[in-house]
Amino acid sequence: MFSSMQVSAVRLDQPAEQSDLMIDSIPGLVAILAPSGEVTVTNTRLVEYCGRGLEELKHWGTNDTVHPEDLPHVIEVFSKAMASGEPYEWEARIRRFDGIYRWFQIRGHPSRDRERIARWYVLLTDIDDLRRAKEELRRDEAFLAKVQRISSTGGFYWWPATGKVLWSEQVYRVFELDPDAPLTPELRQSRIHPDDLSAHRETVQRAVREARDFEYNVRLLMPDGSLKYLHSLAQATRDAEGELLYVGAVQDVTQQRLSELALSKVRSELAHIARVTTLSALTASIAHEVNQPLSGIITNASTCLRMLAADPPNVEGARETAQRTIRDGHRASEVIARLRGLFAHKGVATEPVDLNEATREVIALSMSDLERSGVITRTELAENLPAVLGDRTQLQQVILNLIVNAADAMSMVEDRAKELTVRSDREESGGVRVSVRDTGVGFGSEAAERLFETFYSTKKGGMGIGLSVSRSIVERHHEWSGERTAPPGYHR
Repeated sequence: MFSSMQVSAVRLDQPAEQSDLMIDSIPGLVAILAPSGEVTVTNTRLVEYCGRGLEELKHWGTNDTVHPEDLPHVIEVFSKAMASGEPYEWEARIRRFDGIYRWFQIRGHPSRDRERIARWYVLLTDIDDLRRAKEELRRDEAFLAKVQRISSTGGFYWWPATGKVLWSEQVYRVFELDPDAPLTPELRQSRIHPDDLSAHRETVQRAVREARDFEYNVRLLMPDGSLKYLHSLAQATRDAEGELLYVGAVQDVTQQRLSELALSKVRSELAHIARVTTLSALTASIAHEVNQPLSGIITNASTCLRMLAADPPNVEGARETAQRTIRDGHRASEVIARLRGLFAHKGVATEPVDLNEATREVIALSMSDLERSGVITRTELAENLPAVLGDRTQLQQVILNLIVNAADAMSMVEDRAKELTVRSDREESGGVRVSVRDTGVGFGSEAAERLFETFYSTKKGGMGIGLSVSRSIVERHHEWSGERTAPPGYHR
């Protein structure tokens, strides 16, 4: 940089040639001004840059050497400096020989002789590239800040060895903390929900011990009692000193989480609607299942009364009849319990489920209606199948939906037997597969692609809920095959 110490080496009594040689050796654009401010000497670099001689440069205040937008401010600062005799500095755009303006830092320093200003030394430093870089950096920072606000995502640095943490402004917004307050571990952890704090600490501490990346989800408990859902992930790296450093991001996923909870509730409501809708299609089967034990109870009760009224009373026969009445009562109770479990509106209850047993119960409920429709039902249930973890009611709903759908698909069949086969077997992965096969009319390739879409149905007057709900339930149980076979012999 051009300094007052450098320019002071140019003595007043030096020959002009020596003075010119010295300022030409300075790596910058240099001018020497008279005490009045008039340009008296310039180095070769300044002349070559501007493409103008000394006489033109003397009139910089009236020509286009300085950008017209910058000229008023430059003249104001320059005039004050000439009047006060104080050093000056400003930034302005200076015209290049090809008409292009570039930004320069312009610094002037007075040289005094016996307390009087003898001349001014001026250094012009090209800062155009630096200024552009700074402007791009400001734009990038503003863009990043805007993106962080829009996406509710902030960034952080964390040095586990020292506990030092650097947060972006957005992280402070998410945690609702004052950026000027000391960011202590206690302050940060005070926002984490007490029920999540232990698991959060364990996840982070294990990652630090192994110097590996980490990712976690926690709830934040805000001072007003509201909850925020937070997703964070960080990458393990090393700083210049070799210390473990985590570079990570924090995202406020509250709206997403609330939307997921709302969607789950809607799915639950839709599944309940599907069960109730299916109930209307099984009225005959349900009535048959309930009427059978009720008829037995009435018959046995009448028989018991006759035996007790006989002379002498047939006590032993009445006892056996009463036992049959109790048996039929239990049978009716079991039927009602199955119906209540299948069609009740209740939350998800995960438990080990015997799919063969669950399948038999659904078939029992459907059998009367299937027989009335002329459907021949076969079961091929593999033995010794492992229990699966899931919600019994929801899994039975899937089986019921598939059976009802298969029966509907065969309602118009007249040229062949209406056969429905329910099969269970064990998958190579260790899971259990239940399939329903019918000899219905099948469907086209376009329908096959849309078969499991909500509100899409190939049946006249169909609601398009059953198969969609079935897919949703099975997907939530982590496995979904969704095989589609168009010709008769459709797998469901």
